[in-house]
Amino acid sequence: MTFLDHITAKAASALKHIVLAEGSDPRIVRAAIRAARDGVAQITLLGSVASIAELVGERSTDCINIGDPNIVSDISRYADLFRSILRNSDIGDQAAIRSARKPLNFAHLMVLAGDADGALAGAAYSSAQVIRSASQIIGKHPKHTMISSFFLMVMEEEFHARKGVIAFADCALTVEPDPRQLADIAAVTADSFQTLLGLDPKVALLSFVTGDSANPAVRKVAEAGAILARSRPELAIDAPVQFDAAFSPEVAAIKAPGSDVAGQANIFVFPDLSSANIGYKIAERIGRAKAIGPIMQGFAKPVNDLSRGCSEDDIYAMIALTAIQAQSA
Repeated sequence: MTFLDHITAKAASALKHIVLAEGSDPRIVRAAIRAARDGVAQITLLGSVASIAELVGERSTDCINIGDPNIVSDISRYADLFRSILRNSDIGDQAAIRSARKPLNFAHLMVLAGDADGALAGAAYSSAQVIRSASQIIGKHPKHTMISSFFLMVMEEEFHARKGVIAFADCALTVEPDPRQLADIAAVTADSFQTLLGLDPKVALLSFVTGDSANPAVRKVAEAGAILARSRPELAIDAPVQFDAAFSPEVAAIKAPGSDVAGQANIFVFPDLSSANIGYKIAERIGRAKAIGPIMQGFAKPVNDLSRGCSEDDIYAMIALTAIQAQSA
C-alpha cells in the first residue's frame, strides 16, 4: 500500500467536511472533485458559483458544495461570531460583515462554528495570510504553547534504499526556536505523526554533532532533548544527533552505538527554520522524496496551508491529511 493509498483509506473511514477557500483555482477544483468522488472527504468550495461551475465544466457538481460568501443569507451569524472573537475591538456591524465575507476568514469561521471540520488554503493566499487568519479566528489549542509545522517526506522510488515516510520539522514557521520551543515542536510532531500514520515515533533532534559538545548551538539541542525526555519520557528520542547517524543504520553503528533511535529515526527535528527549509528542499529536489506539507499543528481545529506552487496531487493529499486530523480533533 502506497502512502497515498494509506491516507485516503484512513480519511474515507470516517468522512469529514473540509472547506477550501480558493474555490476558483482550477487545481483546487480538480483535487476537490477527486476527493469527493473517492469518498475522501465531504467538500465545500468557496467562491463565485458561476466561476466554479465554469471551471467544473461538464463534470457534475453534485458531489461537492459551492458557497459564495458574498451572497450567503446568514452572514450575520458569522459576522457576530467574528466580532465575538475580537472582544476588545470596536468593530462595527458592516466592518464585521465585510471581514466575515472574505473567503479565507469565512472558511475559518465555518470551522469555528462547526459547519466544517477542517480548512485548507494557500494555493493563492500567502502562508502569512493563512496563518494570520487562522490564528485570529481558530486560535491555539489549549494544550499547545505554539503553532508549528512539519513536512511528510515520502520515499517510494525504486532507488530509495530506505523506503517509507518520515517527518521534517519545523520547515515553515519557527525561525529560531529556543530549547523549550524545540522540545514542543518535537513532541507535537511525534503526536501528529502517530495520529496520521499510526506509526511509533522515533525522534531525532538534529545538530552538526552527535553527542556532547560545548558549542552553544549544540547545547541548545541537548537542552531541548533533556526537556523532552522529562516531559515525554515515553518517547524514543536521541539528541543531539547528526542526520546521517539518525537516518542510516550503518552510520549509527559507528557514531551512536546502543541508541534506540539512531539509524531508525522517523521524525527529524531541525535546530532552526533555515536548516529545516533547506533540508526538506534538498531531500525533495536531489533525493526525489515527495514532500507533503506544510502540515500545521497546534491550532484548536484542523487548519492547513498549501504551497502556492502546489499541484493537484498535493492538494488531494492535503485534503486527506486534513480530514484525518479532523477525525481526532
